[in-house]
Amino acid sequence: MSGDVAAEIARRALAKRHADYLDEVRRLLDAALELMSRGGGAARPRVADIVAAAGLSNDAFYRHFPTKDALVVALLEDGAQRLSGYVAHRMAQAAAPQEQVHRWVEAVLGQAAAEIAATARAVLWNAGSAGEQLISGHSRASATLAALLSEPFADLGSTDPDLDATLAAHAVVGLLSDYLWRRAEPSATEVDRVTQYCLRAVTSTGAGPVHDWPTPNPAS
Repeated sequence: MSGDVAAEIARRALAKRHADYLDEVRRLLDAALELMSRGGGAARPRVADIVAAAGLSNDAFYRHFPTKDALVVALLEDGAQRLSGYVAHRMAQAAAPQEQVHRWVEAVLGQAAAEIAATARAVLWNAGSAGEQLISGHSRASATLAALLSEPFADLGSTDPDLDATLAAHAVVGLLSDYLWRRAEPSATEVDRVTQYCLRAVTSTGAGPVHDWPTPNPAS
């Protein structure tokens, strides 16, 4: 058998294994998310529960995740990637950088909406024992969202758009966490206030209003 033929057969075998493994990981993540969402903050699913719901074996689980905590962190990162895609789509519908920042803030804080928040809280509750892995996962999730702010911040005149975007993302993601645990949803006025805070952080004048919003009353 020539080297080229052998290499092609090996390539096909590896491609099939990759597809099989990708399917296993997706099934494990989806099964874990469903079980955690269903259990809320009352019970944490075991590895045995997750593999049973996914229709897989323990061997399949530990092939991809050394611990259940590692799977929970992967769930957080997967959710952050999906959110990032949604936020990017919302931002792409706006031309002005001020409006792009507003759509970013609105989309991120929108995750506190009741129909979304329950699942997010369940995953975070299950992540309670993840320790350093959780911190690392949160950091990567925040970085994914921050990357979307760099360009509009640069357009607004930021002298260090990457750093400003990182600071804004940490602040807004932290605020989202507060809303989630308080079981509260931000009002339109609060979204506007947070947007203006982000705009003031990258310009000396606050970049002016994004649109004809009423100026928030500090006493309100």
